[in-house]
Amino acid sequence: MERTLDDWIAEVSTELGIELDVDVRGLLDLTRVVAHGVDRPAAPLTAFLVGYAAAQRGGGAAAVAEASAKAGALAERWVEAARPPAAPPTGQGAGGAGPAGA
Repeated sequence: MERTLDDWIAEVSTELGIELDVDVRGLLDLTRVVAHGVDRPAAPLTAFLVGYAAAQRGGGAAAVAEASAKAGALAERWVEAARPPAAPPTGQGAGGAGPAGA
C-alpha cells in the first residue's frame, strides 16, 4: 500500500492528539518561499513558529492561516529586498535623447 502526504498528516495528527484541518498546500507554499527566498533551514523553523504563534492565539485553522499569512508576507518582503535594483533603460544617452537617427 502506497502512503501519501494526507496519510502522514492524518497519522501524525492522531499521534499528537490534535484535530485540525489546515491548508496543507498553503503551508507548503509558505515553506517553499522561505526555503528559496530566505534560507533552506528557515522553512521548517518558520512552519514551527507559525504553529506556535497559532497556538498562542487559541489555535484552530484560522489562527494558523493568519500566522501563515503574516510569515508569508514577511518572506516575500525578504525576497523583494534581496533582488538587485533594476538596471536603467538602455539606448538613452546622458542627455536623455533617444537612439541615433530618431
